[in-house]
Amino acid sequence: MDNNNRSQYRIHEQSIVVLLLFLILAVSNISHAEPRELSGTWLQAPTSGWSYQSLDSLGDEALHPEKAVSLTGGKFVYHTEFDLAESGSYVIDFKNTSIIGQFRHYLYDSQQQLLVTLEGGIENPTANPFFLRHGREVDLAAGRYHLVTLLDSDYYLAQPEPYIDTLNDYRNSIRSGNVVVLVGLGIFLGLGIYYAALGLVRLRMAEGMYALFILGNLLFNAGGHLLASQLFGFHSIYLASVPILFSNLAYIAFVRALLCIEHDNHPYLHRIGSVLMLLMAAMLVAAMFLPNWSLEFARYGVGLFLVYGLAAGLIRARQGDVTARFYLVAIGLFFVFGGIAISQTQLVGVYTLHIEHVGLFSVAVEVVLLALVLAYQFGQLHREKEHILKSLKHSRRLAHTDALTGMPNRYALDKELETLPQEASLTFIDLDRLKYYNDLYGHAKGDELLIRFSNEMAKLLDKNATIYRVGGDEFAVTCQQGNLDMIESVLAKVIQRMHKAGFEMAGASAGSAYVRESHDKSELKHLADLRMYESKNRYKKELE
Repeated sequence: MDNNNRSQYRIHEQSIVVLLLFLILAVSNISHAEPRELSGTWLQAPTSGWSYQSLDSLGDEALHPEKAVSLTGGKFVYHTEFDLAESGSYVIDFKNTSIIGQFRHYLYDSQQQLLVTLEGGIENPTANPFFLRHGREVDLAAGRYHLVTLLDSDYYLAQPEPYIDTLNDYRNSIRSGNVVVLVGLGIFLGLGIYYAALGLVRLRMAEGMYALFILGNLLFNAGGHLLASQLFGFHSIYLASVPILFSNLAYIAFVRALLCIEHDNHPYLHRIGSVLMLLMAAMLVAAMFLPNWSLEFARYGVGLFLVYGLAAGLIRARQGDVTARFYLVAIGLFFVFGGIAISQTQLVGVYTLHIEHVGLFSVAVEVVLLALVLAYQFGQLHREKEHILKSLKHSRRLAHTDALTGMPNRYALDKELETLPQEASLTFIDLDRLKYYNDLYGHAKGDELLIRFSNEMAKLLDKNATIYRVGGDEFAVTCQQGNLDMIESVLAKVIQRMHKAGFEMAGASAGSAYVRESHDKSELKHLADLRMYESKNRYKKELE
């Protein structure tokens, strides 16, 4: 594994450690003393033409009793009575969800005198006294109280239910939940930037769509957990729905790219993915005309891509795709946690952890595990690339190497001639008596002659020059420095060694030319070849 892959795995392993840590924090959060549970009644109010005036307004005929708040939004009134045994500072907040457009609490004493009015919500510019929370602080004496809460929101992720807690317990209990939010958003931000950069550099669909998926969840959770409104003053509740609609589209495209689902190789999966993307695009358009349903459309979209991702992963894994097998681990966990997040409307006995926290955790787990899958896939692609490069280098070496002697061949010589400097030289050598040894002792002996000659030449030339076998009994030597005396001396020593090794009849004729004597490599070879034959003819005449 190269350094780049090691660094990727190290980053993702650290992310998993962080996830485990804030999971422990989240679980420890549940162990705090439970806040005061309030038991009240819900009434649905007309969306226009009705306003709350006093406790007597609860008897208005325009109000209709409801068992719970409708997730597609509207105006609702909640009424409860409760007793406090001790005086002190208390906090009123909502359990199950923080995605609330506007809320207002009216608190009355036992004499039905209005004590305080508290308001807030994502769309309300009133500053929140507690970070990432809708909690409102109030000092109360022991006694009996009436609480009336008005909710007005285009939609709700889950059932908002008011509860009351002591100030100290509330401060302690919300810390770990806020850590979950900040760490989760930090993971989204870091991995989102990382994979967006990779997608731009590599121009790969998988990384690009994965980055968009993370971005959608980053914006959704920043809006739903009040970070956008508290830190950046962005008070639109639609930040907690619309980004997920885009994110759902991106996820389908990501799965198809990750698992290599194309129309040619997996037509059915590809076609189903296209249909789902069209359906999600239709939901996105419909949300513009039915804003109250935008979060429900997002919820349905999450369910659809979970099913598609799980089915695609199972099919590709059964076909032997290794990436799909790793992906199944990620989508399997996401299917469990994500299924809980989109199907539940309340958390029984849990107050400071919301459905949004469950959703954020499930996506954070998915994001980190998918990052590991992408890291594995990238490592696999890198390994395949290295294997191809090695194969190409090996093929290139074979193409430029003489099979018998292992020396560079004619193609390697031609390539070398293109870069020789003017002072360099080319020497052609014709090895004598090869036919004699082939005919008398067989081709094995002739091959031994060629191999021994080329090896001895390469050994004595060392790095000063390079020997090539250009065909049959013909060899060539190139020398960058053009040291012809050295080449002639080496050739003479090699012939002497050949004689001592049992090749007494072996001999060689050589002819050399400098690069500066020719205009191109063809002329250079012709000149060296001509001089080699002149040397060979002189040798024959001397024998006669």
